[in-house]
Amino acid sequence: MNRLFTSGTTAAASRAPRHYLLTALLLSLPLLGSAAENTAPGYEPPRTPSGKPDFQGVWTNASITTLQRAGRYDELVIPEDQLAAVTAAHPQNVRQATDDNLQAGELLDGSDLAMGRGYNAFWIDPGSSFGRVRGEYRTSWIIDPPNGQVPYSEQGQQLRREFRARFSSNDGPEGRSLGERCLIGFGGTGGPPMLNVLYNNHYRFVQTDDYMMIMVEMNQDARIIPIGGGHRPRELQQWLGDSIGWWEGDTLVVETVSLHPQQAGSGQVPLSGEGKVIERFTRYSDDQILYEFEVDDPVYYTQVWRGEMSFNASDDRIYEYACHEGNYGLPGILAGARREEAEAAE
Repeated sequence: MNRLFTSGTTAAASRAPRHYLLTALLLSLPLLGSAAENTAPGYEPPRTPSGKPDFQGVWTNASITTLQRAGRYDELVIPEDQLAAVTAAHPQNVRQATDDNLQAGELLDGSDLAMGRGYNAFWIDPGSSFGRVRGEYRTSWIIDPPNGQVPYSEQGQQLRREFRARFSSNDGPEGRSLGERCLIGFGGTGGPPMLNVLYNNHYRFVQTDDYMMIMVEMNQDARIIPIGGGHRPRELQQWLGDSIGWWEGDTLVVETVSLHPQQAGSGQVPLSGEGKVIERFTRYSDDQILYEFEVDDPVYYTQVWRGEMSFNASDDRIYEYACHEGNYGLPGILAGARREEAEAAE
């Protein structure tokens, strides 16, 4: 594939000292997103009885855009004249076309499982188009660093390796991932930040003057975010973290700290006890919510890093997520491990 994309961000040194990076970030904020750029031209959002922008409804972040930029893309923004060709050539769309045209019996012998084909295209719903943010089609949600990669520190990489070693065992159910155990959704769907995965990418927003509730289709996680007030004691570490919100004009800002220890080292965005995530929700148009996020953690990362995403209005219904009912994956994994142990003992 030709790498002809035009740049959509300004460069910043990914390994500069943190105080220089924070200064540069603050100076760059007006250029990266003023209040006027956070909404479509001339747009006035619907409002609640108290005058706040109304986010209520069902939204989706399903997309073939991913958190980090794949190696086949050099730039953040896809030019309009290349969009159709780049979209058609995306591996997920190629896979969808291949699966849709299968002959009966193909790909059913298990030989494709090592390539991540545990699901064929019938069972997944990742979206078929790149994410459109601020009117631009994006190759990654990350906008800073400009290379679209999570800026892990050496310590952060080591912590991730240790976490994977601890929670990738077959010794018992506690050694498996949180998603397999049906405790929270996999892949960071519940956040923070809230990211898209292979399926179940819908969210229901329910809003009052005092709370924002975001119900996540995956695992039916519910984020209940108080608007106003302070954080709980740091010792109270819970699934999806301790989130508080406040209004800055027409933007709802949410700060999250204190992830549960088993969640803090997992997912696409691990976070230490020193870290925090800032999310910003703005009605961009009737059909989109502009979702901005910023991750600040001196343990896992070499700099503060930022991303942007769009939540798109959806007429779809969110059905019950029945994780354990009829789910024989986890018992099967553990039964297989016990069988292997028994055979080794013999």
